[in-house]
Amino acid sequence: MAPTHVLRCCQRGLAWIPVIFIALVVCWSYYAYVVELCIRNTLSDNNHFFVYLIFFHLFFIMFVWSYWKTIFTKPANPSKEFCLPKCEKERYEKEERPESQQEILWRAASSLPLYTRTGAGAIRYCDRCQVIKPDRCHHCSACDMCVLKMDHHCPWVNNCVGFSNYKFFILFLAYSLLYCLFIAATVLQYFIKFWTNELHTHAKFHVLFLFFVAAMFCISILSLFSYHLWLVGKNRSTIEAFRAPVFRTGSDKNGFSLGFRKNIAQVFGDQKKYWLLPVFTSAAEAPVSLLNDSQNRLLSNDQHDNVITDHLTNSTFKSGEIA
Repeated sequence: MAPTHVLRCCQRGLAWIPVIFIALVVCWSYYAYVVELCIRNTLSDNNHFFVYLIFFHLFFIMFVWSYWKTIFTKPANPSKEFCLPKCEKERYEKEERPESQQEILWRAASSLPLYTRTGAGAIRYCDRCQVIKPDRCHHCSACDMCVLKMDHHCPWVNNCVGFSNYKFFILFLAYSLLYCLFIAATVLQYFIKFWTNELHTHAKFHVLFLFFVAAMFCISILSLFSYHLWLVGKNRSTIEAFRAPVFRTGSDKNGFSLGFRKNIAQVFGDQKKYWLLPVFTSAAEAPVSLLNDSQNRLLSNDQHDNVITDHLTNSTFKSGEIA
């Protein structure tokens, strides 16, 4: 037990290395741009350096704020209603046959708003967390918990990106991209002077690496940011993009798409004045399974209840035949 605990603590400590690396790079970029480039040397004789500093600090504050919120916002977990009652949990654990276990889960799920299934059409259940998985919920092995509307586990924030912090993650990508673009754009002219030997300052090292680092991060962040904007427009998670959710009628990659505007509101909320701020703006405290029109017609509440009733009836009938 002790070695396992020590190993787990070491893993948790090592998981912070990417975050510490990003923090050190950001701190160095602040020092290099503000102190070395703007105050001490190159831009100090430029009339525009004050304007540069204003925009730099605006992007810097929004970037750090959204990054902080993405890291330290706890992932949302399934509510207690998705946990099996004590007596049902004991029955589930004692049962050895998968068919009997599924029958217990189907009875427990009869009062829950569930529309997705496993690939085999069974109720999605997490044996690790001992909870019936809500729609779009997945178990994160790194966080060791079930996360609502899970998108992915990001090592650069050492956190699971899901319902509670997906907006913060999108804003983190947006402001980090603007931060890097601004640095690259304003340093470019001095980067060119460096290669033509026209830059006479001891901040040459900072100019050279500021441009290279900013340009490198711009390229990598732009592709990731574009991909997640596409996901937001489709109302999909990264997991759903690679593996379409399975409904009673089969898999449907557009099962949760409500139209472009409503898809955006699912992540950023209805109040547009808060869209650019890293504050939680969802109308609900937990994600609600909103389906597109085609799935709503196929999976109305009455039909959802009928499916569960039919399944339980068939299971009882089969059990009677076996007996």
